[in-house]
Amino acid sequence: MTPAEVAGGRLIVCPTPIGNLEDVTLRVLRVLREADTIACEDTRHTGVLLERHGLTGRLVSLHEHNEDARARELVGQMREGSVVALVADAGTPLISDPGFALVRACLGEGVPVEALPGPSAVTTALVASGLPADHWAFVGFLPRKRAELERLLRQATSTLLAFESPRRLATTLAVLAELDPKRPAAVCRELSKLHEEVRRGTAGELAAHYAAQAARGEIVLAVGAAEADSASREDALLALRELVAAGARPRAAATALAGLTGRGANELYRALTEAAPSDGSDAGGQ
Repeated sequence: MTPAEVAGGRLIVCPTPIGNLEDVTLRVLRVLREADTIACEDTRHTGVLLERHGLTGRLVSLHEHNEDARARELVGQMREGSVVALVADAGTPLISDPGFALVRACLGEGVPVEALPGPSAVTTALVASGLPADHWAFVGFLPRKRAELERLLRQATSTLLAFESPRRLATTLAVLAELDPKRPAAVCRELSKLHEEVRRGTAGELAAHYAAQAARGEIVLAVGAAEADSASREDALLALRELVAAGARPRAAATALAGLTGRGANELYRALTEAAPSDGSDAGGQ
């Protein structure tokens, strides 16, 4: 079935406020008022937005646990002519929120998909961070494994934006500071809400602050581009392995190579020990 064969049925993706309920657009309000069905993460949460603006509507839940089944149900309704509005609890649907399966199902069945502009914590944080906005990348939630996190931070060639848990923020900043304590960053917290805070500084400054004071609320972390290293990590690690094989003590060799290559001594030593055989042997001591 082509879009022209769907008699009026369509999906309209509607961004909603990330905090302040006044940040919804007039166009989104009109769509929410006129839609046959509003698909949302949490019907109670979306109900607050509707009540604030004097709206009512048929709400159905669409979240990570029921999205595939709900998508099939809603596509069936849209093929029969219904208009479905898709919202997330906050911000733009699909941006680290449910909705992708529904959009793909619509496109696969020839149901038109209309995406409206509106609030996004990502672009709000980018502008507020004070970091370059001509080239940037959003990576969703940061990886939990340290090796993956380090790789991501080292390879960022433009401003990097990510969601981060307040429980993990201090650890993430400590890793960033270890890689480059002077790297610029910004912690954007509770954007558009009563306790909004944007703290800018170097990785070292921010790591020290949040090590002493725990963060709270919703957080977007913005990180400046990584400086180009004078030697790649792989080259430096290869040289370290050769030195250790020749009899050098791993910690001392890592420290010497750090000064020559611009890599972090702890980073090199950790990579060496993580790659060491698991048969009881080690990298040769401290």
